[in-house]
Amino acid sequence: MSAILILSTAPTRAEAERIAEALVAEKLAACVQLSAIDSIYRWEDAIERAAETRLAIKTRAELASSVEARITALHSYEIPEIVVLPISGGSSAYLDWIVAETDG
Repeated sequence: MSAILILSTAPTRAEAERIAEALVAEKLAACVQLSAIDSIYRWEDAIERAAETRLAIKTRAELASSVEARITALHSYEIPEIVVLPISGGSSAYLDWIVAETDG
């Protein structure tokens, strides 16, 4: 079982907290870190700016599709950001903890 990092954003801190708490409570994530960010992006042929909250979700590779489905179900965006990144190394104790704290 390998650990991964999933990045997402939410329009408000409250929405990010709601998503994070659901993922951890449902054992889809071991940990979700939240941080305030400013985003500049193109949407419907216009350049947009938004204050958002980033979610850094630590989970197992086997749960990526379940995490994606849960984020999509809870999210207010038409197309929420969901980017899956492999974790190629790190503290073996921490990576084992991610595996232990997620459903499986």
